[in-house]
Amino acid sequence: MSSLTTSPTAPPPAAEAAAPPTVLIPAYRPGPAMLRTLAQLRAARPTWPLVVVDDGTGSAFTDVFDAATALGAEVLTHARNRGKGVALKTGFEHVARTRPGMAVVCADADGQHAPRDIIAVADRLGADPLERRLVLGTRGLDGPIPLRSRLGNDLTRWLFTAATHLRLSDTQTGLRGIPPGLLSWATRVPGDRYDYELQMLLRAARAGIGLDTVPIDTIYLDHNSSSHFRPVVDSLRVYVPLVLFLASSLATFAVDTVALLLLEALTGDLLLSVVGARLTSAGINFAVNRRVVFDPRRRCRTGPALGRYAALAAVLLVLNYLTLRALTQVGLDLLPAKLLTELGLVSLSFAIQRRIVFAAPSQRAHKVMPPRQQVG
Repeated sequence: MSSLTTSPTAPPPAAEAAAPPTVLIPAYRPGPAMLRTLAQLRAARPTWPLVVVDDGTGSAFTDVFDAATALGAEVLTHARNRGKGVALKTGFEHVARTRPGMAVVCADADGQHAPRDIIAVADRLGADPLERRLVLGTRGLDGPIPLRSRLGNDLTRWLFTAATHLRLSDTQTGLRGIPPGLLSWATRVPGDRYDYELQMLLRAARAGIGLDTVPIDTIYLDHNSSSHFRPVVDSLRVYVPLVLFLASSLATFAVDTVALLLLEALTGDLLLSVVGARLTSAGINFAVNRRVVFDPRRRCRTGPALGRYAALAAVLLVLNYLTLRALTQVGLDLLPAKLLTELGLVSLSFAIQRRIVFAAPSQRAHKVMPPRQQVG
C-alpha cells in the first residue's frame, strides 16, 4: 500500500549534499521565467547539473535556449512538439544513461517553482535516495489562484482520492523528486502530454511507491498566462479514464437499483433481491469496464480477468448486502440506503479493478535512446 507523508519546508542547508540531483525542466515556448529559475539555481547550487528539454519549440526561441546553455544548462531538443510527458521521459532516459545513480528533480519552465522549493524537494529526496518513493512539492493552493487552475486541482484531487484512497492536496504539481532507482519505471508510465503526471501518481499508488510531500509556495505569474495547458483537449486526456469509470458505475448502479427494487417488491426477500440485481448488472459492468475503461487494447486475457472480476463481485456483494441490511435495520428506506452503499463502494471497486482485475501484463523493458542531443 502506498505511503503518503508530509515534511515541513526547511531552509536550504549551508553545504550541498554529496550527491546532487539533476534538475530537469521540460520547456515549450519558454519565456524569461525559465531563465530566471536557471540563473537562481546556478547561483545557489553551482555544481548541480541542469537539463532543459526543448519540446519542439522551433527556431523562434533559439535565443532563449542559447541563453539557457550559457547559464550552464544542457539542452536536449525534440525535432517536433511531442508533449510534456515525452519531454520528461527524454530527460529521465538521458540522466539514467549519462549520470547513472543520480536522482532527478523535475520543475516547470513557467516560473511556478521557486528555486528554494526546488532545493527543498532535492534535500528531502537526498535524505534517503534509495527509498522507493516520489517526493512531491505540493502547493497549499490558497490566495489568488486562476479559476481554471483551482477547479482543475479540486476535480483531479477528488478523482485521485476516489481511485486510490490516498489524500493528496496537489495532484497537478510539476515539482517532483525521483530517485535513481525509479527513473526506469518513470519512463514506462503511459502518457505523452499533461496526462502523464496524473498517470505517474496513479501508477505509483498501484505499484506501492510512496508519495512524500513537501509544502511549497503557490505561484501563478500573470494569472498563469504562460501555461500551454489546453483546457478542453488536455483535460480530456487527464480525466477520461476516471470519468469513464464513474459513468460506467452510474449506469451499472441504475440497472442494479431498478432490478433491486423490482425483485424486492416481487419477492420481499432482501438477500435474493440483492443477489439477483447484482448478477443482472455485473455482466454489463464487466463488459463496459474491460472494453471501454481499463483495457480497450485487449492486453489482458478475458478468462483470468473474468475470474478476478467474479471474485471482486462476490466480495462487493457481501459488503453491499451487509451495509444495506445494517442501514435498513436502523430505519433507513431501501432507496437511500442503496445510494449510500454504492457511494461508499465505488472508489474501492475502481481501485481494485484498475490495480488487479484488468491489470495488463508487465510491459517490456523500455529501450534507451542512443546518445544524441536532438531526439524525436
